Amino acid sequence: MRVVVGMSGGVDSSVAALMMKRAGHEVIGVFMNNWEEKDENGVCTSERDWADVRAVCEKLDIPYYSVNFARQYRERVFEHFLSEYRKGRTPNPDVLCNREIKFNVFLDFAEQLGAEKLVTGHFANIDRSDDGEYRLLRAADENKDQTYFLYMLGQRALSKALFPVGGLMKGQVREIAREAGLPTSEKKDSTGVCFIGERNFKRFLSGYLPAQPGDMVTPDGKVVGRHDGLMYYTLGQRRGLGIGGGGNGQRWFVLKKDLENNRLIVSQGEDDALFTREAEGSELTWLAGHPPVPDGQPLSCQARLRHRQPLQDCVLTLEGGRAHMRFPRAQRAVTPGQSAVFYDGQVCLGGAIIE
Repeated sequence: MRVVVGMSGGVDSSVAALMMKRAGHEVIGVFMNNWEEKDENGVCTSERDWADVRAVCEKLDIPYYSVNFARQYRERVFEHFLSEYRKGRTPNPDVLCNREIKFNVFLDFAEQLGAEKLVTGHFANIDRSDDGEYRLLRAADENKDQTYFLYMLGQRALSKALFPVGGLMKGQVREIAREAGLPTSEKKDSTGVCFIGERNFKRFLSGYLPAQPGDMVTPDGKVVGRHDGLMYYTLGQRRGLGIGGGGNGQRWFVLKKDLENNRLIVSQGEDDALFTREAEGSELTWLAGHPPVPDGQPLSCQARLRHRQPLQDCVLTLEGGRAHMRFPRAQRAVTPGQSAVFYDGQVCLGGAIIE
């Protein structure tokens, strides 16, 4: 069949394209340019990635294209990202990018090229249940599993997606790339938010949102320092607070944000106040297209409150479009704006935005 491979310039998507070629499919490589901006050294990182995509596709002898979705990305992902930071929350734009860009706008483009499947280098798997529903499954390599970022996909996207590296360990992916002589075999994995990459996050954000410095205070209101702007801090953060000694001599951490008074609440030592056994979520999304249980009926499942967090036991109750989560083990720094993603063993059920 004809397949379009979303190629990022990394080793995972390179090997995905190789596997599709070896399986006998007609493969077209497509590079998405979602962000047009140079980094702090005046270099456009997407140009380097595009060069790697071209090199891989020429090695594999497959046609390749570059498409520009920067306008759609800015409208559908980046504006939401800024809006959340204005509210003092911590969004996860990679989740929204998968739903709005990769498996929506890009999927439409792939279908216009006559592709039956859209292939990416995500570490995840897909199967089909007895009743015909497509299911998103955790990857073989638990440390690289990316289902957390894919929970907003629907049945259409799952029916069209292929994740060839989902059954491999990361080391196997690199070994396949080496043996095939792919120029990306030793390329370092990208980290950080998709459009910020390796850049200084604080400097990047300050270019879009005006910072409003304010006081750092203890829970009882004692001023112990100054913050540069609430948007630069996350719950549980210990580094970069710039608070000297004093108090009980233990390390300081961010306890919560007081948006109304522009104050950062910080504490020392035992961070029991950061732990909770309950959380609320909204904007529910289910991969099956419907919730796993009716409203009011508790569901014993597992949850992940941040990428790479080990799965946590959770009792989930749905009520009026909201999710109430209860955890047998208290969870640290549950952060509004992040995603809570729910699992039934290997199957990713869907998720919610933490309120």
